[in-house]
Formats: sequence, C-alpha cells, structure tokens
Amino acid sequence: MANEHLKDKIAIVTGAASGVGKAVAERLAAAGAKVVVADVNPAGAALAATLGGHFVQGDSARREDCKRLVDETLARYGTVHVLVNNAGFQHVAPIEEFPEDTWDKMIAVMLTAPFLLTRYCWPAMKRQQWGRIVNISSIHGLVASPHKSAYISAKHGLIGLTRSAALEGGAFGITCNAICPAYVRTPLVDNQIADQARTRGIPEAEVIEKVMLEPAAVKRLIEPAEVAEMVAYLCSPAAGAITGSALAMDLGWTAR
Repeated sequence: MANEHLKDKIAIVTGAASGVGKAVAERLAAAGAKVVVADVNPAGAALAATLGGHFVQGDSARREDCKRLVDETLARYGTVHVLVNNAGFQHVAPIEEFPEDTWDKMIAVMLTAPFLLTRYCWPAMKRQQWGRIVNISSIHGLVASPHKSAYISAKHGLIGLTRSAALEGGAFGITCNAICPAYVRTPLVDNQIADQARTRGIPEAEVIEKVMLEPAAVKRLIEPAEVAEMVAYLCSPAAGAITGSALAMDLGWTAR
C-alpha cells in the first residue's frame, strides 16, 4: 500500500477528537488526505491544526449539524472522497431501566447520522465516480450482549446501511464497508468498564477478564491504530473489490 495513496483526497472523520477517530484521522492524513475532523469536543481543533486539515464542531445527533459538516467540507475543498462514520457513545442498563431519551440519542448518533452524512456526501462521490465510506460498527453489530440494547440495535442497523449503500454505490465507484472491532483501548471502553462493573456489581478487573475478553481467543484489547490501519486499507486501491462487508476485528470472538 502506497504511503500516500490518498494524496489530494478529502476525508471526513466523525468522532475524531479522541480514540479510534483520532487514530483514523492521523492515519488518513499520513496517507496524504486532507482530513476534516468532526467532533462535538472542541479538542478536535488542535488535532486538525496538527494534521493540516479542518475542524468542524457539531453534534452528530443534530440533523442540521450533519448537513453543516458536509456543506463546510464542500465549500472549503470542493468535494469529499472518504467518509468515516465513527462517532458514538455507550450507555449500559437493563431494558426496563434504559432511559428513553438516551436510546433516541444513541440511535441518532450511531445510525441516523451515518445515513444522513452518507446521503449528503453521495452526490459528490457519485459525480467524481469515486468514494470510500467506512462505518465503524462493532462486534456488537454481529452479536449481542445484555444491557446494551440501544448500542447493539444501532450497530446492527449500521451494517444494514453499509450493505444497502454498497449495492447502490457499486455502479458509481463508491464502496461502503463496516469494521466490527471487539473492545478497543479507548476512553469509551474505559467508561464501559466502569458501567459494566456498576451494573453487574463486580470489580472492573473482573469485567475485563470475565466479560470483555472471555469470548475472545486473543486475550487483549485492540489498539486504535489497528482499526485505523484497516480503514486506510479499505480506502486503498488494494481494497477496490471489497464492498458491503462487515469485517470482524474481534480477536477470534465469532470463531466459536
């Protein structure tokens, strides 16, 4: 894979101020892309400056912020080539205790926003006959666990969106794939560990050992840079034949 296979390409990465999104933004910039860093967290401005890109602050749960993100990108750069839908958050609770407004926001951020951003980027990608859409789903887009009803529903739905977009985009040089990692070493996972410990009434170390890593063949957390490398690969010429896929990075979780 060429070091700068995305030279002169414009990439939008949501949730890019930290964690997986930050690693993806850095990796795509290293591949030559101009990266639009999108996040509700103003810390994304410093990252964008470091990468020579552009920062757009906004809440993915708001339709108008999704539209503004793409509009600003088009106004600044004229087009968009790569869209990485990464923004997300977690809340752990039994179904009967799950807050309804939290459900609404999780679906908005992790399913509705990827649809809207795909829709808004689509005309530019179609016009140039080239586009790469990468949705950061989760192992929980493939399997389920208790107490994560909204997260799992959104991530399962995101794989359905991925497959539909792949079928529609094939004729226009647009590929769409989902990456489904197991637990990645991020602030989001740190919060999940604490939530699971509280919900299950067990120590945090036991959550990692007996809940998070119990189904995995490889007993470790995934590093954000590993997910970023998969994103970069899916945007490379070598991955031109891959579309509509839900690619498991699950440490052997689903091999059972």
